[in-house]
Amino acid sequence: MPSPEEHDKLPIRLTQILRRLNEGESLEPHALSQEFGVNLRTIQRDLNERFAFLPLEKTAAGYTLAQSYLGKLSYPDVERFACLAGIQRLYPALTRDFLRGLLEGRLESALLIKGHNYEDVGERTPLFKQLEQVILRRERISFIYHKGSGTKTYDNFEPYRLINHTGVWYLAGMDGDRLKAFTFAKIDRLLPLGTTFERAAHIDQMLVDEDSIWLNENKSEVVLKVSKEAAEYFRRRKLIAGQVLEKELQDGGIIVSGRIAHADQILPIVRYWIPNVQVISPEGMQADLNRQLLAYTASG
Repeated sequence: MPSPEEHDKLPIRLTQILRRLNEGESLEPHALSQEFGVNLRTIQRDLNERFAFLPLEKTAAGYTLAQSYLGKLSYPDVERFACLAGIQRLYPALTRDFLRGLLEGRLESALLIKGHNYEDVGERTPLFKQLEQVILRRERISFIYHKGSGTKTYDNFEPYRLINHTGVWYLAGMDGDRLKAFTFAKIDRLLPLGTTFERAAHIDQMLVDEDSIWLNENKSEVVLKVSKEAAEYFRRRKLIAGQVLEKELQDGGIIVSGRIAHADQILPIVRYWIPNVQVISPEGMQADLNRQLLAYTASG
C-alpha cells in the first residue's frame, strides 16, 4: 500500500510518463526509476499494468507509443488518463477496453469526472455499461427512480452524461424541458426506447462548466459575508457553486458570491459555518434561516 506522500506523487509521475510517450519519446525503465526516485518494479508496473490500455512497443531503447497514436492527446487528456490509470476503482470496471475507448475518444461524450474520490458501484456494472451505451447512441430511455418518498417512473428521458461528482455517480439529462441529475445508485429498471434525440450544445457545455450537481439553467446569485475566522477556508477552495471572491474586508473577513439553483444548495453550508458566515443576499434568506434555527432549538 503506497504512503500518502507516494499516492500524491503517483498522478504526477503518470502524467509525465504519458505526456512523453504521447510526444514520441522512448522511455527506459531504469532511467525513469532514477528520475522519479522509485524502484524499478514500480516503473515496470506503471508501464505494464497501469498503461496496459496503451499500444506500447518495447524495443532495446525502451518503451514507445505506437506510431498511429502519437500526438493524439492534448495536455488535459494526458492528465485525465494518468489519473484514471492511477485510481483503478474509480469506474465499476476499469478494463483495458474501457480505457482504450477513452483514449480513442469513444466515451468522451458519455462521462464526466469531477473530484478525486470514487463510489464503488462494481455490482451495478451491467447497468452502468448500459447507460454508457444509450448515451453514446443518444437514445431515449425510461427508468424507475427510488426516492425517500417512494419510487417514480421517468419516461422519454434524454441521457447526456454520467457524472462522477466528488466521488458519486449521477446520470444527467433532459426530462422534458428540464435538465436534471439522478443518483446512479437509485436508478432501476432501465429500458432503452429505440428513439434518438439531438444533443443541445449549450447543455453539453453547461454540464462541463457546472461545479455542482444542482443542475438548473435558471440560477440565482447568493452573496455571503465570511468572518476572519473562516475566510481562509473560502480562499483556499470553492465551498459554494460558482464561488467568486468579491471583496476583502478590513477586519480580515471577505465577501463571496455564488450561483445556486435551490436554497438547499447553500443553507447547509451556512449552517455548518455558523456564526462565521451570513447570507447578505438574497434578502430574507438569512432571516428565514434564523427562524429555522430558533424553531429547532425551541423544539429541543
